[in-house]
Amino acid sequence: MKTKTVKREVDLHNLPPLTDEQHARLSLLAKIPDSEIDYSDIPPLEDEFWKSAIRNPFYKPTKQATTVRIDADVLLWLKSAGKGYQTRINAILRDAMMRKHGMP
Repeated sequence: MKTKTVKREVDLHNLPPLTDEQHARLSLLAKIPDSEIDYSDIPPLEDEFWKSAIRNPFYKPTKQATTVRIDADVLLWLKSAGKGYQTRINAILRDAMMRKHGMP
């Protein structure tokens, strides 16, 4: 079964106007000092939590078509493993990005 993905973009510089009700709710929230916010139902996130944390399995970044120039021998090596060389390029680049930013 094919599904059609609906993609929406929001222009953050041209948002729709807030309703009177939304203005009223935001005004009430803005008047509450941080010291009165009850965080008791939210456990603190200790280092142990982050050690066992996993990426959201439903997260799927959008792909963007681009053109890159790659040395012929590197492209040959990538293609030599069979179908999916573009996916391999993406995985290699993602791994480098994650290591650069100290992410697992």
